Amino acid sequence: MQFGLLVLRLVVGALFIGHGTQKLFGWYGGHGVEGTGGFMESLGYRPGKRYALLGGIAEAGGGLLLFLGLLTPLAAAAIIGVMINAIFAVHVENGAWAQDGGYEYPMVLALADGGALSVDKMFGLNLGGLIGWLGILLGIITGVVAANLRNPEAEIEAEADTEETTEGEDRKAA
Repeated sequence: MQFGLLVLRLVVGALFIGHGTQKLFGWYGGHGVEGTGGFMESLGYRPGKRYALLGGIAEAGGGLLLFLGLLTPLAAAAIIGVMINAIFAVHVENGAWAQDGGYEYPMVLALADGGALSVDKMFGLNLGGLIGWLGILLGIITGVVAANLRNPEAEIEAEADTEETTEGEDRKAA
């Protein structure tokens, strides 16, 4: 059991480090803060670069903490918060299954304790149980709040304003 938890923690942690550094630095085929910021804007997050930076830090930082098994409930909170937000912003309309772009994979990610082979245990920290559940709860609350901060209608309104301006300029030119 402990070996399986270690492998799971290392794999998921490493994947989140990679996913976060795609947003932060453009590594592994990512788009960096600039490109991810544009995508975040298209989802209704303003300013997009700030949300790209926050998301990248939460993913890479949470992934690193999870990988190390250090402050695991904080790692879980960061990862769960980002993934719940991603579910609401991108995946929920696609249904559950990952092959359809759904939320199946993001839903899998909830760990409350790093296991016996973690830095937490090496320092004698017992962060499972109630503290672990508080980390999960914090992640859920953070994800729901962040998902509700976005305004997808703002993008539609901005496009409509741009079209009206272009039409007005066309009329003046004629």
